[in-house]
Amino acid sequence: MNEGSETQLLHLVIGGELEDLDEVTFRDLGKVDIVGVYPNYAAAYDVWKRKAQGSVDNAHMRYFVVHLHRLLDPGATPEPGTA
Repeated sequence: MNEGSETQLLHLVIGGELEDLDEVTFRDLGKVDIVGVYPNYAAAYDVWKRKAQGSVDNAHMRYFVVHLHRLLDPGATPEPGTA
Protein backbone atom coordinates (compact mmCIF):
# COMPACT_ATOMS: atom_id res chain seq x y z
CA MET A 1 0.00 0.00 0.00
CA ASN A 2 1.25 3.49 -0.79
CA GLU A 3 2.21 5.79 2.03
CA GLY A 4 -0.74 7.94 3.14
CA SER A 5 -3.38 5.81 1.41
CA GLU A 6 -6.38 4.43 3.27
CA THR A 7 -7.17 0.77 3.75
CA GLN A 8 -9.49 -0.39 1.00
CA LEU A 9 -12.78 -1.67 2.44
CA LEU A 10 -14.84 -2.71 -0.58
CA HIS A 11 -18.59 -2.04 -0.70
CA LEU A 12 -21.09 -3.05 -3.39
CA VAL A 13 -24.24 -1.07 -4.21
CA ILE A 14 -27.12 -3.06 -5.73
CA GLY A 15 -30.83 -2.53 -6.12
CA GLY A 16 -34.00 -3.86 -7.62
CA GLU A 17 -37.70 -4.35 -7.18
CA LEU A 18 -38.68 -6.47 -4.20
CA GLU A 19 -41.49 -9.03 -4.24
CA ASP A 20 -42.56 -8.04 -0.72
CA LEU A 21 -41.50 -5.00 1.28
CA ASP A 22 -41.01 -7.14 4.39
CA GLU A 23 -38.33 -9.34 2.81
CA VAL A 24 -35.28 -8.96 0.59
CA THR A 25 -36.39 -11.12 -2.32
CA PHE A 26 -35.96 -9.53 -5.73
CA ARG A 27 -38.81 -9.84 -8.25
CA ASP A 28 -36.50 -10.53 -11.16
CA LEU A 29 -32.80 -11.28 -10.60
CA GLY A 30 -32.16 -10.50 -14.26
CA LYS A 31 -33.16 -6.90 -13.58
CA VAL A 32 -31.09 -6.34 -10.42
CA ASP A 33 -29.15 -3.10 -10.81
CA ILE A 34 -25.52 -3.80 -9.95
CA VAL A 35 -24.46 -0.20 -9.50
CA GLY A 36 -20.80 -0.73 -8.64
CA VAL A 37 -18.03 -1.48 -6.17
CA TYR A 38 -16.61 1.34 -4.04
CA PRO A 39 -13.42 1.63 -1.96
CA ASN A 40 -15.13 2.72 1.28
CA TYR A 41 -18.52 3.07 2.93
CA ALA A 42 -18.74 6.84 2.43
CA ALA A 43 -18.40 6.55 -1.36
CA ALA A 44 -20.90 3.68 -1.48
CA TYR A 45 -23.35 5.57 0.73
CA ASP A 46 -23.27 8.62 -1.55
CA VAL A 47 -24.13 6.48 -4.59
CA TRP A 48 -26.75 4.48 -2.64
CA LYS A 49 -28.46 7.70 -1.56
CA ARG A 50 -28.62 9.07 -5.13
CA LYS A 51 -30.00 5.80 -6.49
CA ALA A 52 -32.55 5.43 -3.65
CA GLN A 53 -33.76 9.01 -4.08
CA GLY A 54 -34.01 8.52 -7.84
CA SER A 55 -36.33 5.54 -7.39
CA VAL A 56 -38.63 7.06 -4.76
CA ASP A 57 -41.66 6.81 -7.09
CA ASN A 58 -41.47 2.99 -7.04
CA ALA A 59 -42.36 1.73 -3.55
CA HIS A 60 -40.95 -1.75 -4.27
CA MET A 61 -37.56 -0.52 -5.50
CA ARG A 62 -34.79 -0.77 -2.91
CA TYR A 63 -31.03 -0.21 -3.00
CA PHE A 64 -28.54 -1.77 -0.61
CA VAL A 65 -24.91 -1.33 0.43
CA VAL A 66 -23.21 -4.73 0.75
CA HIS A 67 -20.06 -4.79 2.90
CA LEU A 68 -17.88 -6.92 0.62
CA HIS A 69 -14.85 -6.51 2.88
CA ARG A 70 -16.75 -8.39 5.62
CA LEU A 71 -17.31 -11.30 3.24
CA LEU A 72 -13.67 -11.28 2.16
CA ASP A 73 -12.34 -11.01 5.73
CA PRO A 74 -15.13 -11.97 8.20
CA GLY A 75 -12.85 -11.54 11.23
CA ALA A 76 -12.03 -7.90 10.46
CA THR A 77 -13.32 -5.10 12.66
CA PRO A 78 -15.97 -2.98 10.87
CA GLU A 79 -15.22 0.68 10.27
CA PRO A 80 -16.90 3.14 12.66
CA GLY A 81 -20.49 4.11 11.88
CA THR A 82 -21.30 1.19 9.55
CA ALA A 83 -22.48 -1.58 11.87
